Amino acid sequence: MSASAASREAPSASRRSRRSRRVTNPWSYCASLGFWAGLFWGTIRWLLYTFKFTSVLPAFLADPFFRRSFLVTGWGHGTGIAAFIVFSIVAAYLYKLLLGRFRGPWAGFFYGLLWWTLLFLAFGPLLGMMEPVTRIGWNSIFTEISLFIVWGMFIGYSIAFEFNDEASREPRKEP
Repeated sequence: MSASAASREAPSASRRSRRSRRVTNPWSYCASLGFWAGLFWGTIRWLLYTFKFTSVLPAFLADPFFRRSFLVTGWGHGTGIAAFIVFSIVAAYLYKLLLGRFRGPWAGFFYGLLWWTLLFLAFGPLLGMMEPVTRIGWNSIFTEISLFIVWGMFIGYSIAFEFNDEASREPRKEP
């Protein structure tokens, strides 16, 4: 092989190795993950409210900023989904910063449970976002706990898989 042929092949080999070493930007990934988690699980929350599985408004996160008469309308429900999207983006960033090194679903499970505890036992009733847990009923309690746990696992496991999955970082074997 001549020197000129070797020099032509070298850049393509380096381009190939750069492509195989894909590095994910954690900030854009968390923003995207939070958006989709908020959209998907916010819509599920709205459906659960519509089918009377929970009595907590879909827009409970926006309650301190809007009148309740607005939050029970269709536009208010849309505002609730938007508020859940923003909340999920912030939660994805926090998860990456605080728990991003953990693998598997358990950190996400407890993360979702922590958020439910903070929102439904501490700050929600204090800020008037919802009734106290003793008044919302068992159906709402179980529905909301389940939703927040699965939401937390969605965020946590997605981050764990993206940033801790070593198999995807192995060099590709070319045939």
